[in-house]
Amino acid sequence: MNVSTFGSRFAEPSGISILMEDLGRAMAGQDRMLMLGGGNPAHIPEVQAVWRDRMRALLDDGAAFDCMLANYDTPKGNAVFIDTMVSFLNRRCGWDLTRDNLAIMNGGQTALFCLMNMFSGPSADGVHRKIVFPLMPEYIGYADQGLADGGYRAYRPRIDLLDDRQFKYHVDFDALALGDDAGALCLSRPTNPTGNVLPDAELRQLVALAKSRDVPVIIDNAYGNPFPGILFGDALPVWDTHTILTFSLSKLGLPGTRTGIVVGPPEVIKMLESMNSVLSLASGNVGQALVTPLLANDDIVRLAEDVIRPFYRERSEQAQAWVRDSFPTQVDYRYHKSEGSMFLWLWFRDLPITTRELYERLKKRGVLIVPGACLNRNLRSFEVAYFTDHHHVRI
Repeated sequence: MNVSTFGSRFAEPSGISILMEDLGRAMAGQDRMLMLGGGNPAHIPEVQAVWRDRMRALLDDGAAFDCMLANYDTPKGNAVFIDTMVSFLNRRCGWDLTRDNLAIMNGGQTALFCLMNMFSGPSADGVHRKIVFPLMPEYIGYADQGLADGGYRAYRPRIDLLDDRQFKYHVDFDALALGDDAGALCLSRPTNPTGNVLPDAELRQLVALAKSRDVPVIIDNAYGNPFPGILFGDALPVWDTHTILTFSLSKLGLPGTRTGIVVGPPEVIKMLESMNSVLSLASGNVGQALVTPLLANDDIVRLAEDVIRPFYRERSEQAQAWVRDSFPTQVDYRYHKSEGSMFLWLWFRDLPITTRELYERLKKRGVLIVPGACLNRNLRSFEVAYFTDHHHVRI
């Protein structure tokens, strides 16, 4: 068969497709695999109990259950969920949102695919616009979302070396430049894969820079506040006329519901609504139905703060202890300061093999990681190397 450029682009192996294939095979297989690389949330018993209780409540309410499974919602999302989410964010964050500022998509990945292509690629004014990543490394799933080649520009970080073999990435504002072809800035906070949290001051500086060029800052909040709250320090969510925030129910323990939430300017939300109608007709109802009461009474915050955050903090501290205890002192390694998300980012400065080779060796031994020598075989969208070098791995 002869396929289009679009078909060829997505037929090629990509970092995220290889990762998800390995993840799915490991989850479904009979062999025991140590899942140190994937982003599937843990099955936390207290959290799973909440979702079972919510599903029973929906089953007991026949009308609500039938509506959840048997009705299409609008392409924008369920009206009750949207109004509840708007009230929740205004109450918790002190914002002044309306329903015009919010849309529901089939997962954060789909939302970001739409946003990436909304602000990058050929434009009506003849400019080929780019998504600017001010701080690398970033989420591997961004790399292959652009439909046009040369749609991304990325900047390497400034690195602070800290005590106890730790380090931290910062935005290198001396190097960062937004040209006339900048369409939007994009970052995750906390960052997948590194666990980095951009400080409030650096984020405000990025937003101010974006406003000066009249471009938005897209902030992927999949691990952040106010939910799922996988943050180990203070980091305030930011809303501004030039910010677009994406939230997700996945890291609450609901990745199977594929529920993404976008908060943005009304004109962006309207475009996403139109895109969703073409791509999906409507978004899935299950996640919205499950979570609505927890937003209304703030139980979602208590779940995040009392259960989810302590669970991942404890495991982060345990992983760091195991690394310190297991690696010989002569091994030249560092790990990124663990500030949030579900990962620990290791840096082996004198590794004699590539991290892709390390990935394959460990996979044969039943350990799944993510190598910093990017799994992507197609980096046509990027102007610079996707990761900082080939000596980093995510666990």
